[in-house]
Amino acid sequence: MKRVFLDANVLFSAAWREENGLLKLWRLAGVELVTSDYAVREAELNLPDEPRRQRLQNLLRRVIVLPHPDAPPPLPSGVQLPPKDIPILQAAICAQAAVLLTGDVTHFGAYFRKRLGGVLVLPPGEFLSAR
Repeated sequence: MKRVFLDANVLFSAAWREENGLLKLWRLAGVELVTSDYAVREAELNLPDEPRRQRLQNLLRRVIVLPHPDAPPPLPSGVQLPPKDIPILQAAICAQAAVLLTGDVTHFGAYFRKRLGGVLVLPPGEFLSAR
């Protein structure tokens, strides 16, 4: 089973519309979706209305939501991220995820297709097209 960590922006985008391509993630065989309570909070805060927040809650029923690690690992050497993104990478590493899916091209784009702390960083579309 491949463990795939979902960044807050993936959760947000999946909950935004009832039908969208990201929902394919929830139908993949051999994939275990995980995220952190930090990512969930960030997604919830950015969803503007109750129907979308409810869609997020429905999606989370099929996602393992892990607490932020008590002793998060340091960032891998040479990795620079804004403070709000550091907990995402730390949680993905602690979750022992094979892949971190993020649509954050601005902050994670330089790390796409690279392994950080053992976690391969990919945009969701690329991950889905390879499946």
